[in-house]
Amino acid sequence: QVQLVESGGGLVQAGGSLRLSCAASGRTFGSNAAGWFRQTPGKEREFVARISWDGGRTSYSESVKGRFTISRDNAKNTLYLQMVSLRPEDTAVYYCAAGPSTLYTTSWSYWGQGTQVAVSS
Repeated sequence: QVQLVESGGGLVQAGGSLRLSCAASGRTFGSNAAGWFRQTPGKEREFVARISWDGGRTSYSESVKGRFTISRDNAKNTLYLQMVSLRPEDTAVYYCAAGPSTLYTTSWSYWGQGTQVAVSS
């Protein structure tokens, strides 16, 4: 069992930066892939970024590639999302997630409560 608690959201001006954190509890976190998703009211949940269990492989949605960086510190049981050059369209509730995966698929079994990111123009 893995529990995820997010922090770091807030209000930032366009062009600014934020770093989101996701603190994980549970002995299996280090063996799980992890990722970030975001959702705006009235829109479908959107994939943002994913990282392999050992941090060796990452992937990003085209909308954030080059601006966001996902990382993890398994010794601290923590997942991060560094966000730079933020745009108003990045405004959303951001969720961290984790679960077992292969090279091809991930089962997103665990979810955080979400943290609000608001980018003003």
